[in-house]
Amino acid sequence: MSSAASLAGLILIAVGATGAESLEETAGEHPLMPLLRYASARYQQLDREIQDYTCTLVKHERVRGRLLEPEYLQVKVRHEQVQDGRVVAPLGVYLRFTAPAVVRDREVIYVAGRHDGQIVVRNGGPRFAYITTAIDPAGDLAMQRNRYPVTEIGIRNLVKRLIEVGNEDIQYGQCEVRYYNDAKVNGRKCTAIEVTHPERRDYFTYHVARIFVDDELQLPIRYAAYEWPDEEGGEPPLIEEYTYLDLKLNVGLSDWDFDHRNPEYQFRKSFVP
Repeated sequence: MSSAASLAGLILIAVGATGAESLEETAGEHPLMPLLRYASARYQQLDREIQDYTCTLVKHERVRGRLLEPEYLQVKVRHEQVQDGRVVAPLGVYLRFTAPAVVRDREVIYVAGRHDGQIVVRNGGPRFAYITTAIDPAGDLAMQRNRYPVTEIGIRNLVKRLIEVGNEDIQYGQCEVRYYNDAKVNGRKCTAIEVTHPERRDYFTYHVARIFVDDELQLPIRYAAYEWPDEEGGEPPLIEEYTYLDLKLNVGLSDWDFDHRNPEYQFRKSFVP
């Protein structure tokens, strides 16, 4: 089944908190369209409903062809907030790595429009842990262990990226989408969505993607994408996986949460970015 029309029977409509009505497929349309409509509506709601959040992020990425160890990060994110056409609070990101040992206690701060676009980093790890510096978030040094710069971290950017990839995929057929109720992520009830491209094509960025939408929060809290296996029947290699645990929304983060001089952080306080 390679055409979008022939895949209609493969869609298992999710019920419950996600809402079957928002994921219903119109006859003949691409099977990704219900998910794209839902994601686009939720992306707009994110700006209206969520100002900031804290969480634990588990990040597992293949970087430059090598699958790295899973990394665990304590995360604070404040979305850009605009009033009357004026930015009253810029995008802010704070990260502290808790594992593995090679990056343990590394800290990163990014605030849009500050420090000439650079991130402030405390090295962490087993050597030169307290070195604090400012670097280009998209430069070679910052990207050594990352598929994406820190400026693109977070649930809002994840939803945006899913929409962008989905809009590219709907130009083609060869796509299967399935929904599963009662999935669990760290004990939280989710709707799992599996998108599969059965045949390898240059225009597809993944073989299988799995998205877990928290039924209460209506947010994706896990995303994983896999390559095509090297041999038929083989295990698909992981490309990237992100899991958001202990997510707390609208906690009231302030500028002080994104300042390296904050006494709760271990940056060198005398450092001037």
